[in-house]
Order: sequence, then C-alpha cells, then structure tokens
Amino acid sequence: MSNRVMHFEIPSDNPEANMKFFSEAFGWTFKQLGDRPYWLAVSGDGNTPGINGAIMKKRAVGQPLVNSILVDDIDDAVKNIEKAGGRIHIPKMYAPGYGCIAFFADPDGNMHGIMQPDENIK
Repeated sequence: MSNRVMHFEIPSDNPEANMKFFSEAFGWTFKQLGDRPYWLAVSGDGNTPGINGAIMKKRAVGQPLVNSILVDDIDDAVKNIEKAGGRIHIPKMYAPGYGCIAFFADPDGNMHGIMQPDENIK
C-alpha cells in the first residue's frame, strides 16, 4: 500500500486565468477532462519527484485546495479515517476511468481526498 499524496485539486473562480498563471510561472500544461469544468495539470516531466493534479471550477465559497491520497481499499481507508478521528465529508463515489474517490476532514478540519484507482469503472 502506498498511502502517498498522488493528486492535488486547485479550486478557482476563473480556471482559465489560473491555468494561464501556472503555465507562465511554472510551465505546467493542462488538458480538459471531457466537457467538465476540470482541467488535468501536468506539473513536471515525470522523471523528477512530484505529483500532477488539476484546476477545477470552484463549487463553493471557501472551497479549499485538496490533496488526494492513493489507497488500496477505499472502504478500509474510510473506516481507518473515522476510527482515527477524521470525518467523511463526501462519501465514496465513482470517477469513470479513474476509480473511487471520497473526501474527508482531518481532526484540524483540513480537507483531503482518498482515491482507489480502477480504470475499469465506467
């Protein structure tokens, strides 16, 4: 089991402006995911340490930047999160072509995601 941070999401009121900023400032590239207001971000060449992520249209005022943690079994991870004092905010859902995801708050109230990869989920 890796349990490593594997993805980040940057909520934005103006995704196009944010993509332009990160592209110009850091050389990131972006690709829209289907027709959703969600753009995958490639933040490096893959040969150096680091993770890729996404910029998304903000869904709510105060929506935080979220790091997602790779897990082998999302149901076990949810149980462990709750047992350790975390709180599930968005229960397990399916992301077609990617896997299962859920979102939780740690005891300090910081938001995080968990993801169990499964490319066969449609």
